[in-house]
Amino acid sequence: MSYAQVRSAVRPPPDAAMTQVADYVAQTDVGSREAFETARFMLLDSLACAALAMDHPECVKHLGPLVPGAELPGGARVPFTSHELDPAQAAYNIGTQIRWLDFNDTWLAAEWGHPSDNLGTILAVADYLGQQAMAQGRAPMTMRDVLGWAIKAHEIQGCYALKNAFNRVGLDHVILVRLASTAVATAMFGGSRDQVVTAISHSWIDNGALRAYRHAPNTGPRKSWAAGDACRRAVIHALNAIKGVVGYPSALTAPTWGFYDVAFDGKPFEFERDFGSYVMENVLFKISFPAEFHAQTAVECAMQLHPLVAPRIARDGVESIARIVIETQQAGLRIIDKTGPLANYADRDHCIQYMVAVPLLFGRLTAQDYTDAVAADPRIDLLRARTTVMENPRFTQEYFDPDKRYIGNSVQVFFNDGASTPKVSIDYPIGHRRRRAEAMPVLMKKFESAIASKLPEIQARTLMTLASSPGGFDAMPITQFMLLFKK
Repeated sequence: MSYAQVRSAVRPPPDAAMTQVADYVAQTDVGSREAFETARFMLLDSLACAALAMDHPECVKHLGPLVPGAELPGGARVPFTSHELDPAQAAYNIGTQIRWLDFNDTWLAAEWGHPSDNLGTILAVADYLGQQAMAQGRAPMTMRDVLGWAIKAHEIQGCYALKNAFNRVGLDHVILVRLASTAVATAMFGGSRDQVVTAISHSWIDNGALRAYRHAPNTGPRKSWAAGDACRRAVIHALNAIKGVVGYPSALTAPTWGFYDVAFDGKPFEFERDFGSYVMENVLFKISFPAEFHAQTAVECAMQLHPLVAPRIARDGVESIARIVIETQQAGLRIIDKTGPLANYADRDHCIQYMVAVPLLFGRLTAQDYTDAVAADPRIDLLRARTTVMENPRFTQEYFDPDKRYIGNSVQVFFNDGASTPKVSIDYPIGHRRRRAEAMPVLMKKFESAIASKLPEIQARTLMTLASSPGGFDAMPITQFMLLFKK
């Protein structure tokens, strides 16, 4: 790179990685029936997660206007509350609700993430625009429209994640929530293709949040509101683009100052496939356990072993266990293999040893099992100390195989008297595409139980009827849908 190149003020054409996203958002019609069907379940599952999060005061304190009194009558509604807010703050609220318990959908590849995080932006913007449309005598968008935007947000985030490991350079995956939500929100506000490109350029110039809050020794609850923060920032970028702010065409490729050189080791992004509807069709659901997804099958293994292990512990004490061996994928080893004291809820739901010990002892793993009260049981840490975690190369290989996308784990328990349990291995969890038929009834039970505890009976019953009628669901205006979740 020469000094003359840096000094040149000639503005280049927009980076291809930005225009490809803009073209997809602005010009592509998604026609996949499977994608829309999966998107309905994804939306219901995400709102179930939001409902369950309302039981946690640490989540609730994030909700509401940025400053007291800054409500916006006729603004976007925040589910399970009475708040009506501007779309940026509503996006933060909804994104935080959905993500709080680490129980919403997941996408695992070179990068990890939770594409339904984008619903914070999509629901807030859709409801805000719908409220504005009704005030002006126009029809709001339908839920079919909302699902279409969600499919596109999933696709953008997930396709970037297939080959580009932001975690390898220390950046958190919510950078892709901000990217996808920025692109989709700009289009939802009526932005042109060029305005979408402008908004995306600002998203990349933001760089990204550090992953420090997801890893020892700093794991903390910011990981539960980081996606909401990305959703809020996306709305701001979209609104600024609509206002006509200047974009930055080589935000990625500019020598020295662009994202590639500053944050990505000088490497351009790689893509495995064109944008379509692949991600929504293959997304992973967290249905049975509120646990970091790389541990889902490990928890399922531990649940199967509970009847063999718990009686021995009850009879001979936890000291009767010599060791526990967990085999996992490389990604699981990097993210959730954790020793030493666990300081908080966020520490515990990102520790595979903890997430195996609890079901071995109790035959369950719920959100309450990450609280201080449960963690105070000394047997959990005794089991953690006896646990070895190692990579199984087959699990890693099948994790990256585009035709499989497995998330395998195995668990085996060895006792001091020389006996051992069988080695239980599970290649993919109930939320995997290959277990959809088994999973969807469980997902609907999760939704029904979650909303029943948070909404009046008539609203909950109406939602369950709606959920069983795809045609009625798709045709419902977003404003009516969000009203059903208003407290």
